[in-house]
Amino acid sequence: MTPERFPAIIFDFDGTLVDSAADLRTALNRLLAEQGLEPRPLDAVRRMIGDGALKLVERGFAAAGRPVEGDTLARHGKRFLEIYEPISADSTETYPGVMATLEGLAAAGHKLGLCTNKPERATRLMLASLGLDRLLTSVVGGDSLPVKKPDPAPLLAAIAGLGLTPAQALMVGDNEHDVATAKAAGVPVVAVSYGYARVPLAELHADAIIDDFADLPTAIARVAAR
Repeated sequence: MTPERFPAIIFDFDGTLVDSAADLRTALNRLLAEQGLEPRPLDAVRRMIGDGALKLVERGFAAAGRPVEGDTLARHGKRFLEIYEPISADSTETYPGVMATLEGLAAAGHKLGLCTNKPERATRLMLASLGLDRLLTSVVGGDSLPVKKPDPAPLLAAIAGLGLTPAQALMVGDNEHDVATAKAAGVPVVAVSYGYARVPLAELHADAIIDDFADLPTAIARVAAR
Protein backbone atom coordinates (compact mmCIF):
# COMPACT_ATOMS: atom_id res chain seq x y z
CA MET A 1 0.00 0.00 0.00
CA THR A 2 1.36 3.40 -0.92
CA PRO A 3 1.15 6.41 1.44
CA GLU A 4 0.14 9.10 -1.06
CA ARG A 5 -3.34 9.77 0.39
CA PHE A 6 -2.49 9.41 4.08
CA PRO A 7 1.26 9.85 4.63
CA ALA A 8 0.51 10.50 8.34
CA ILE A 9 -1.27 7.91 10.48
CA ILE A 10 -1.92 8.80 14.12
CA PHE A 11 -2.87 6.13 16.65
CA ASP A 12 -4.55 6.07 20.01
CA PHE A 13 -2.66 3.92 22.52
CA ASP A 14 -4.65 2.08 25.20
CA GLY A 15 -7.32 -0.11 23.64
CA THR A 16 -5.97 0.44 20.13
CA LEU A 17 -2.33 -0.62 20.09
CA VAL A 18 -2.04 -2.17 23.55
CA ASP A 19 -4.19 -3.95 26.10
CA SER A 20 -3.06 -2.16 29.25
CA ALA A 21 -6.06 -2.84 31.49
CA ALA A 22 -4.34 -5.40 33.73
CA ASP A 23 -1.49 -3.08 34.72
CA LEU A 24 -3.83 -0.12 35.15
CA ARG A 25 -6.02 -2.25 37.39
CA THR A 26 -3.02 -3.35 39.47
CA ALA A 27 -1.89 0.24 40.03
CA LEU A 28 -5.40 1.47 40.80
CA ASN A 29 -6.06 -1.32 43.26
CA ARG A 30 -2.75 -0.73 45.05
CA LEU A 31 -3.72 2.91 45.41
CA LEU A 32 -7.18 1.99 46.68
CA ALA A 33 -5.66 -0.48 49.13
CA GLU A 34 -3.43 2.25 50.54
CA GLN A 35 -6.63 4.14 51.33
CA GLY A 36 -8.32 1.12 52.87
CA LEU A 37 -10.69 0.61 49.94
CA GLU A 38 -11.77 -2.56 48.17
CA PRO A 39 -10.21 -3.49 44.80
CA ARG A 40 -12.03 -3.04 41.52
CA PRO A 41 -12.54 -5.98 39.11
CA LEU A 42 -10.85 -5.97 35.73
CA ASP A 43 -14.04 -5.54 33.70
CA ALA A 44 -14.96 -2.47 35.75
CA VAL A 45 -11.51 -0.93 35.26
CA ARG A 46 -11.74 -1.48 31.51
CA ARG A 47 -14.83 0.73 31.47
CA MET A 48 -12.91 3.48 33.31
CA ILE A 49 -10.07 3.74 30.78
CA GLY A 50 -9.82 6.37 28.07
CA ASP A 51 -9.79 9.83 29.64
CA GLY A 52 -6.35 9.89 31.24
CA ALA A 53 -4.91 8.81 34.57
CA LEU A 54 -6.67 11.40 36.71
CA LYS A 55 -10.10 10.42 35.40
CA LEU A 56 -9.29 6.74 35.98
CA VAL A 57 -8.41 7.52 39.61
CA GLU A 58 -11.55 9.63 40.02
CA ARG A 59 -13.74 6.84 38.66
CA GLY A 60 -11.96 4.22 40.72
CA PHE A 61 -12.50 6.06 44.00
CA ALA A 62 -16.12 6.79 43.12
CA ALA A 63 -16.74 3.12 42.36
CA ALA A 64 -15.11 2.20 45.68
CA GLY A 65 -17.56 4.46 47.50
CA ARG A 66 -15.27 7.38 48.32
CA PRO A 67 -15.52 10.12 45.67
CA VAL A 68 -12.57 12.52 45.55
CA GLU A 69 -12.00 15.84 43.83
CA GLY A 70 -9.78 18.90 43.87
CA ASP A 71 -6.46 18.70 45.69
CA THR A 72 -7.26 15.27 47.07
CA LEU A 73 -7.83 13.91 43.58
CA ALA A 74 -4.63 15.57 42.35
CA ARG A 75 -2.66 13.99 45.20
CA HIS A 76 -4.09 10.54 44.48
CA GLY A 77 -3.41 11.04 40.76
CA LYS A 78 0.25 11.75 41.47
CA ARG A 79 0.50 8.70 43.71
CA PHE A 80 -1.18 6.55 41.06
CA LEU A 81 1.50 7.46 38.52
CA GLU A 82 4.23 6.71 41.06
CA ILE A 83 2.78 3.22 41.38
CA TYR A 84 1.92 2.74 37.72
CA GLU A 85 5.00 3.86 35.85
CA PRO A 86 7.37 1.13 37.13
CA ILE A 87 4.83 -1.62 36.31
CA SER A 88 3.20 -0.10 33.23
CA ALA A 89 4.52 -2.77 30.84
CA ASP A 90 4.52 -5.77 33.20
CA SER A 91 1.38 -7.35 31.74
CA THR A 92 0.62 -4.91 28.93
CA GLU A 93 0.96 -6.36 25.44
CA THR A 94 0.36 -5.15 21.93
CA TYR A 95 -2.78 -6.56 20.36
CA PRO A 96 -2.32 -9.29 17.74
CA GLY A 97 -1.00 -7.97 14.46
CA VAL A 98 0.02 -4.56 15.79
CA MET A 99 3.78 -4.79 15.50
CA ALA A 100 3.84 -6.38 12.05
CA THR A 101 1.22 -3.97 10.72
CA LEU A 102 3.01 -0.89 12.05
CA GLU A 103 6.27 -2.13 10.57
CA GLY A 104 4.56 -2.69 7.24
CA LEU A 105 3.03 0.79 7.23
CA ALA A 106 6.37 2.37 8.08
CA ALA A 107 8.13 0.35 5.41
CA ALA A 108 5.54 1.54 2.87
CA GLY A 109 6.46 5.14 3.67
CA HIS A 110 3.83 6.21 6.19
CA LYS A 111 4.89 8.40 9.09
CA LEU A 112 3.38 7.14 12.34
CA GLY A 113 2.43 9.08 15.46
CA LEU A 114 0.59 8.66 18.74
CA CYS A 115 -2.14 10.76 20.36
CA THR A 116 -3.19 9.48 23.76
CA ASN A 117 -4.79 10.78 26.96
CA LYS A 118 -2.24 8.79 28.99
CA PRO A 119 0.41 11.07 30.56
CA GLU A 120 3.36 11.54 28.23
CA ARG A 121 6.08 10.25 30.58
CA ALA A 122 4.23 6.98 31.24
CA THR A 123 3.49 6.68 27.53
CA ARG A 124 7.12 7.05 26.50
CA LEU A 125 8.25 4.54 29.12
CA MET A 126 5.76 2.00 27.78
CA LEU A 127 6.66 2.66 24.15
CA ALA A 128 10.32 1.99 24.92
CA SER A 129 9.53 -1.16 26.90
CA LEU A 130 7.35 -2.52 24.09
CA GLY A 131 9.73 -1.56 21.28
CA LEU A 132 7.21 0.82 19.72
CA ASP A 133 9.26 3.97 20.18
CA ARG A 134 11.21 3.27 16.99
CA LEU A 135 8.00 3.30 14.94
CA LEU A 136 5.95 6.09 16.51
CA THR A 137 8.00 9.21 15.98
CA SER A 138 5.53 11.88 17.12
CA VAL A 139 4.04 11.39 20.59
CA VAL A 140 1.45 13.63 22.26
CA GLY A 141 0.23 12.61 25.71
CA GLY A 142 -2.67 13.70 27.85
CA ASP A 143 -0.52 16.25 29.68
CA SER A 144 1.55 17.42 26.69
CA LEU A 145 -0.91 20.28 26.08
CA PRO A 146 -3.39 22.15 28.30
CA VAL A 147 -6.20 20.10 26.69
CA LYS A 148 -6.67 16.44 25.83
CA LYS A 149 -8.92 14.41 23.52
CA PRO A 150 -11.69 14.92 22.43
CA ASP A 151 -10.27 18.41 21.87
CA PRO A 152 -8.61 18.25 18.42
CA ALA A 153 -5.46 20.10 19.52
CA PRO A 154 -3.49 16.99 20.60
CA LEU A 155 -4.22 15.24 17.30
CA LEU A 156 -3.23 18.32 15.34
CA ALA A 157 -0.01 18.54 17.35
CA ALA A 158 0.80 14.89 16.66
CA ILE A 159 0.29 15.45 12.94
CA ALA A 160 2.42 18.61 12.99
CA GLY A 161 5.11 16.64 14.81
CA LEU A 162 5.41 14.50 11.69
CA GLY A 163 5.80 17.61 9.54
CA LEU A 164 2.46 17.05 7.82
CA THR A 165 -1.05 18.56 7.75
CA PRO A 166 -4.53 17.32 8.72
CA ALA A 167 -5.38 16.88 5.03
CA GLN A 168 -2.60 14.27 4.86
CA ALA A 169 -3.60 12.35 7.99
CA LEU A 170 -5.81 9.51 9.20
CA MET A 171 -6.46 8.52 12.81
CA VAL A 172 -6.93 5.06 14.31
CA GLY A 173 -8.63 4.69 17.69
CA ASP A 174 -11.00 2.60 19.77
CA ASN A 175 -13.56 4.85 21.42
CA GLU A 176 -15.89 7.79 21.22
CA HIS A 177 -13.20 10.33 22.11
CA ASP A 178 -10.98 9.21 19.25
CA VAL A 179 -13.78 9.49 16.71
CA ALA A 180 -14.87 12.87 18.07
CA THR A 181 -11.28 14.14 18.06
CA ALA A 182 -10.71 13.09 14.46
CA LYS A 183 -13.99 14.61 13.29
CA ALA A 184 -13.22 17.89 15.09
CA ALA A 185 -9.85 18.00 13.34
CA GLY A 186 -11.32 17.13 9.94
CA VAL A 187 -9.36 13.87 9.82
CA PRO A 188 -10.77 10.48 8.69
CA VAL A 189 -10.85 7.84 11.41
CA VAL A 190 -10.71 4.05 11.54
CA ALA A 191 -12.07 2.47 14.74
CA VAL A 192 -11.01 -0.89 16.16
CA SER A 193 -13.79 -2.97 17.70
CA TYR A 194 -11.81 -4.71 20.45
CA GLY A 195 -10.85 -1.76 22.66
CA TYR A 196 -12.32 0.16 25.58
CA ALA A 197 -15.24 1.95 23.95
CA ARG A 198 -18.12 2.90 26.22
CA VAL A 199 -20.40 3.81 23.30
CA PRO A 200 -21.32 1.31 20.56
CA LEU A 201 -19.01 2.00 17.63
CA ALA A 202 -21.86 1.80 15.14
CA GLU A 203 -23.29 4.96 16.72
CA LEU A 204 -20.08 6.95 16.20
CA HIS A 205 -19.96 6.90 12.39
CA ALA A 206 -16.25 6.23 11.98
CA ASP A 207 -15.05 6.02 8.38
CA ALA A 208 -14.29 2.32 8.89
CA ILE A 209 -14.41 -0.26 11.69
CA ILE A 210 -12.04 -3.22 11.89
CA ASP A 211 -12.06 -6.26 14.16
CA ASP A 212 -8.43 -7.22 13.53
CA PHE A 213 -5.55 -4.74 13.52
CA ALA A 214 -3.98 -6.61 10.61
CA ASP A 215 -6.93 -5.43 8.49
CA LEU A 216 -5.88 -1.79 8.92
CA PRO A 217 -4.01 -1.39 5.60
CA THR A 218 -7.09 -2.63 3.71
CA ALA A 219 -9.32 -0.25 5.66
CA ILE A 220 -7.00 2.67 4.98
CA ALA A 221 -7.05 1.87 1.27
CA ARG A 222 -10.87 1.81 1.30
CA VAL A 223 -11.06 5.18 3.02
CA ALA A 224 -8.47 6.63 0.66
CA ALA A 225 -10.45 5.49 -2.37
CA ARG A 226 -13.59 7.40 -1.39
